[in-house]
Amino acid sequence: MASPAPEDLVVTRADLDDWPVVRDWAVAEGWNPGVADGAAFFAQDPEGFFIGRIDGEPVSAISVVNYGADYAFLGWYLVRPDLRGRGYGLTTWKTALAHAENRTVGLDGVVAEQDNYRRSGFELAHRTFRFTGTAPTGEAPADVRAVRPADLAEIAAYDGLCTPADRPRFLEHWLTGPGHHAVVRRDGDRVTGYGVIRPGQDCPRIGPLFADTAEDARALCAALTAEAAGREVAIDVPETNAAAVALVEEAGFTPSFETARMYTGPVRPYAQERVFGVTTLELG
Repeated sequence: MASPAPEDLVVTRADLDDWPVVRDWAVAEGWNPGVADGAAFFAQDPEGFFIGRIDGEPVSAISVVNYGADYAFLGWYLVRPDLRGRGYGLTTWKTALAHAENRTVGLDGVVAEQDNYRRSGFELAHRTFRFTGTAPTGEAPADVRAVRPADLAEIAAYDGLCTPADRPRFLEHWLTGPGHHAVVRRDGDRVTGYGVIRPGQDCPRIGPLFADTAEDARALCAALTAEAAGREVAIDVPETNAAAVALVEEAGFTPSFETARMYTGPVRPYAQERVFGVTTLELG
């Protein structure tokens, strides 16, 4: 019996009901997806998630999530392991990328796929390393507190300084998702950083961790890890921020794998020195 060909693949938009299947694929790849990520991801761009099927059975997935008029982010690029090498991934990729239209597209690519991404027009911006370690036992610093609903506008404005695009719809869900714990540090009336820790499939993940200074980041990190004392936690750190790398190494965390942030074109300037931990490898 002949194997199905790429032309037998039907790629359609996915919805939240499809996502448990894709999440399970990501778990099998060791990506440690967040337990409750889906609602926040779909809130940003509910049209940006795609799934490929053969005879109704899911075999591939990808997301191309649009942020405003100029920027999109590609993630969740997966093909079922027993069906790889048959062109299903490329067909799914091409279908989904059309959703970005003329936007610059970013992604965080695993090492094995980076050459393929370069051939598709993506250029390296920096590497990111996932650090894991045991959260120390301790209390949250007194000058760090839980995020309140009234903080959302200020945090969204701060977040926009640290990312290539504004994303208030995403943040509204990310800061308040099930099991998500968000904290903020202020200097008087001014936000000097914020961070989130959320439950992951294998261990809790910190992200984002955005801060003005290493002192701010250290205080925020202490508050976040207090939520998971004695447990392994993970954080994705861009190698371009030496202070961020030093902070996690001082905490005894060690790198477990790397990805590459890549773009198809220019992105708006943002304060990379404030990025001590990226939000998520799946949506940037």
